This record gives sequence, C-alpha cells and structure tokens, in this order.
Amino acid sequence: MRANKLRLYVHVVWTTWDREPWITPGVERRLYRVIEAEFLDCEYTVLALNGGIDHAHALTEIVVTQRICDVIKQVKGASSRFVNAVLKPTIPFRWQPNYGAFTVGEYELDVVKAYIQQQKRHHADGTIIPVYEESTEEFFCEE
Repeated sequence: MRANKLRLYVHVVWTTWDREPWITPGVERRLYRVIEAEFLDCEYTVLALNGGIDHAHALTEIVVTQRICDVIKQVKGASSRFVNAVLKPTIPFRWQPNYGAFTVGEYELDVVKAYIQQQKRHHADGTIIPVYEESTEEFFCEE
C-alpha cells in the first residue's frame, strides 16, 4: 500500500513595525539565523531567506500538522525577543502584526527562491513583484 505524499511550499513576507529600517547589515545575518532556527523548530524547511532593511521573506516547505499562523507567530516572536535581549536596541524592536503567505507550486520554486535571494537588487533597481511586497489587507492576514 502506498503512503500519502505531501509537498507544500509557502512564501512568507513580513515587515518591521512602521517599516522602520531595523534590518541593517550588522543585524541581518544574526537575525536570519534565529528566524531559520525557529522555522526548523516548527519542522518547516527553509529553502530561501532574505529581505530588505524593513522586511523579511522566507520560502519554506511546510508540514500540515502545524498552522502557518502559529509558526509565523513563533518565528516573529523569537526573532523580536532575540533582537531586544541580545542586540539591545535603544528603541524596542518589533514586527508588524500582519504577514503575507503565498502558496508556491513545485515548478515555481526556483523562480521564487531566486526572487528572495535577490531582494536587495530587486529593491534597488525597481524590479520587485508588488504582490510579494505590499502589506495591504487584500494580500495580508493578521495573526
């Protein structure tokens, strides 16, 4: 008898509070390590992780036993605690409560992965994909 096979992918994007420029080169690497560790703790495989000075993108393979909203809440909470406890900014760091989560087909993985890996270039030269960047209610849901 054959077993079920589920391979589900999601592109998640979330922003800093008021789009403040918190994710500087000095913070980025350490912050992304914490974010990736939290996704892994939730059994989500991270395929790509990057962003800009005021937002983060992640492409993950998800597991159906955990709700996306719970995983994103954990990732955002742990990364906020890390910044505030370890990096100790003068103003408390926090993420916006909203996020976007977009399903990605298996044949689109390479395109979305490349898009995330080239975030800084896309923002610098104006080649962003608006649906993946805007934080309007039309595309985003609240925790």
